[in-house]
Amino acid sequence: MNPSAALPNPSNLAFVEELLEAYHQNPSSVPAEWQRYFAAMPAATNGAGRVCGPSFTPRSIFNPAGVGIAKTNGAPNGHAAVAPPVAPAAKPAVESPRPAPVNGAPTGATLNAAPASLAAALSTNPPTHTPLEAAILQDRVDQMVRSYRVRGHMIAHIDPLGLPRPFSAELDPRHFGFSDADLERPVSSRTICGPSVRTVGELLERLWNTYCRFIGVQFMHIDSLECREWLQNRMEGSENRIELSRSHQLRILNHLTKAVVFEEFIQKKFLGAKSFSLEGAESLIPLLDLALEKAGEQGVDQVVIGMAHRGRLNVLANILGKSPRQIFREFEDKDAERNVGRGDVKYHMGYHNEWVCANGQKMHLSLCFNPSHLEYVNPVALGRLRAKLDREKDPAGDRGLCVLIHGDAAFAGEGIVQETLNLSELEGYRTGGALHIIVNNQVGFTTDPHDARSCPYATDVAKMLQSPIFHVNGENPEAVAQVVDLALEFRKQFKRDVIIDMYCYRRRGHNETDEPAFTQPLMYQAIKERKGVREGYLDHLLQLGEVTAVEAEQIAKSRREMLEKELSAVNQPAEPSKRRTKVAELWRNYRGGPDDAVPEVETGVPKAKLQEILAALSRVPAGFTPHTTIKRLLEDRAKMARGEKPLDWAAAELLALATLSLEGYRVRMSGQDAQRGTFSHRHAVLHDATDGRKHFSLQGLHAQQMPVEIYNSPLSEAGVLGFEYGYGIAFPDALVVWEAQFGDFVNCAQVIIDQFITSAEYKWESLNGVVMLLPHGFEGQGPEHSSARVERFLQLCAEDNIQVCNPSTPANYFHLLRRQVLRPYRKPLVVFTPKKLLRLPEATSSFEELASGRFQRSIPDVRKSDKKPRRVLLTSGKIYYELIEQRTKLKADDVMIARLEQYYPLRDEHFENVLANVPAGTPVFWVQEEPENMGAWRGLMVRFGRTKLLGRYPFEVISRPATASTATGSGGAHKLEQQDILNRAFA
Repeated sequence: MNPSAALPNPSNLAFVEELLEAYHQNPSSVPAEWQRYFAAMPAATNGAGRVCGPSFTPRSIFNPAGVGIAKTNGAPNGHAAVAPPVAPAAKPAVESPRPAPVNGAPTGATLNAAPASLAAALSTNPPTHTPLEAAILQDRVDQMVRSYRVRGHMIAHIDPLGLPRPFSAELDPRHFGFSDADLERPVSSRTICGPSVRTVGELLERLWNTYCRFIGVQFMHIDSLECREWLQNRMEGSENRIELSRSHQLRILNHLTKAVVFEEFIQKKFLGAKSFSLEGAESLIPLLDLALEKAGEQGVDQVVIGMAHRGRLNVLANILGKSPRQIFREFEDKDAERNVGRGDVKYHMGYHNEWVCANGQKMHLSLCFNPSHLEYVNPVALGRLRAKLDREKDPAGDRGLCVLIHGDAAFAGEGIVQETLNLSELEGYRTGGALHIIVNNQVGFTTDPHDARSCPYATDVAKMLQSPIFHVNGENPEAVAQVVDLALEFRKQFKRDVIIDMYCYRRRGHNETDEPAFTQPLMYQAIKERKGVREGYLDHLLQLGEVTAVEAEQIAKSRREMLEKELSAVNQPAEPSKRRTKVAELWRNYRGGPDDAVPEVETGVPKAKLQEILAALSRVPAGFTPHTTIKRLLEDRAKMARGEKPLDWAAAELLALATLSLEGYRVRMSGQDAQRGTFSHRHAVLHDATDGRKHFSLQGLHAQQMPVEIYNSPLSEAGVLGFEYGYGIAFPDALVVWEAQFGDFVNCAQVIIDQFITSAEYKWESLNGVVMLLPHGFEGQGPEHSSARVERFLQLCAEDNIQVCNPSTPANYFHLLRRQVLRPYRKPLVVFTPKKLLRLPEATSSFEELASGRFQRSIPDVRKSDKKPRRVLLTSGKIYYELIEQRTKLKADDVMIARLEQYYPLRDEHFENVLANVPAGTPVFWVQEEPENMGAWRGLMVRFGRTKLLGRYPFEVISRPATASTATGSGGAHKLEQQDILNRAFA
């Protein structure tokens, strides 16, 4: 055997290394020819086959200036820190042209053709070392290339403050056994765009320039080889640099100037006022400008932006085009009288406008209103964009872009971020990929990163996605430009989220009245001594000769003059736009305001039509095999359609959705088990028992019907409800429904309820018709499966802000859902839906009840008796049927039982409807199964008084005693408590 014959192909390296290891341990254990070969090798290898050679130091390769190891200086996690290494002083890198794409996505196949073997690759530059050394060297090179792709971000100069960072030994060439002498040795570079052969030094230089300068990239966690190679080709082919023309450089300078002058002006004119300034992160403005221009080039015409308060006023003025005069009016609080009891602080307000790109593309921008709950706007913005895409019939998201701007502490700390990221690739929530921008101030309010997260980067939670994360130095606007261009190209190609982590700093404290040096004295000493980003970029342009100081000063002067002019006119309201905006057009047929100002509507559907639809919903395609239980359910639906059985809850619900769709209204429902229904009642999507294929009968009723979509959501409440709320902002003519798995789980979405659903109309003048289905009812299933917290919703009710209902019949539920769309009144609707009533024989309805009439807010007693009532039981929901059963059992015909189906808005007339013939002085009892401190009682007591309902009826409650927990966990105890309520109701 000739050892050298096996060596040219590096794939034999593992075999050779095993032999070499065995040779070092026992030379006689390997064949004689290999003994002779290894004996003739240079002694410069160790037992692992690594080339040892002379010491390969950071000074000789990376650090010609001789920068040494930095002091630890309190580096977190006990790691020694080093100053960022300096790139080799080599000849200027020659930009390699980007490879021509194949089907729009360059891969390894588009690179220069790889040679059949290492020997062939080096044939034009024969090596002076042995074949074994060549194989070992190539393996070390390949390991080093991968290491820079994986770890290069760790030493990239992404922090404008230059704080020391932990050094990774995997980026030290000595780790791979290299010596200075190896720098001129040719190796295969077939996996990198450009020549197939480079020297080690040239390869190292390109890796350094690509991954270790002002951009650090995390992308090797992506499983897709196509995605990784796409990114590698574009980054390594250009060394992660973008060539900017003079006009582009001036555009960046212009936007930096706008950002800086705006902040300086605010600080000077409104001393001490909170503005949550963008100082230290002004590169956000050119970043957004570049992103919008790039999106416009890609055909995007709808952009939805979600962001918290830092930098919001700057974005409003310099990106959204909001009049500075109006912003100044808000600083001076000129509209205080009009905003009594409503409105919000200026840095929470939303805005929308039109952006015209350099190529003429018109783009509608919508900046979402946002409370101080920071990241909770994320799913709202995504839902809003999804609605726009659905309206434009753009399922791929080619024409829409969602831009989410985060803070570093919030991105790492708030769970809603993970919920939002998880939605990105799900069918019901996909928008074609969001652009995430982290304005990384490197500090929370007063909290350092090592106290705020257990990971190196604020963005580490985003590694759950198959998406790249770009860390970029915010003081290098041209690096920012490269990252924006690359990120949006990736998003367009792969329809995935992309993350830009822009490292910057917060020149002032959390707000303008805060002193940050109390808690970060060293950081703020460094910040105090730094030039601003505009000044630094201007110095760069002056050195290049691309702009003169006179030109730069003129840009700033004209901006200051404009702001002064706007401030002088602050007592004059900003001129209203004369054009009708898309948002105004969308909402012109819908109303908010008082409930009694909007009439009710007829919601019935002809009986024959309902029967026809239900019959269609009971059929499956030929060859489809439903589960045996589902087959019986479909047979029951067919009997309902023929009038042989009364309609149950599921039939009424499906008929409501189907009729709306057929009448031209889109229907969208989502929830953790929405397709089947948590309690196995809906079964809107059927699964073939033999092959698993799906059948969705609601969508196959007519060729011209509007879409009906029912999605099973992730196990998330806040994220999904926020998404549906956002969807409702941009689709007022649709039925948009979120269903909780159990009503109690709505607790996890409380921020969305408090900050958006119940208050948006009065804070931001934003209407919404989102529907929340919350299963509710005490049935002995324990504290977490009983109550949807009726009392919490009623406590939030004021100014007719929401609708809160508890329907007790399928027919009334049918009319309620249809009313939500057919009535031009757009308020969120909370529905406490049943569990037991889904199959209770008494809780059924007839076609006649669905065919005529409308939603009943209260329902009078159905008893047939001439007796004068000795008491009235007023109730709602499931317990009504138990009261009826108890009355029948006791033959207590002198007890009247009426139902309240809508808790809010609630007016006297709704009680008059059920108490019209009841003599004054007759005691009225509110009967509820919830504890006395929960449910509807205390809300009713505050609204109507405890002693006199309507001024003529004593009013008291029958319920469980007040408790800290919603319900008992004992089924037996539940029955005892429930029976006690029934006994007292008829005492």
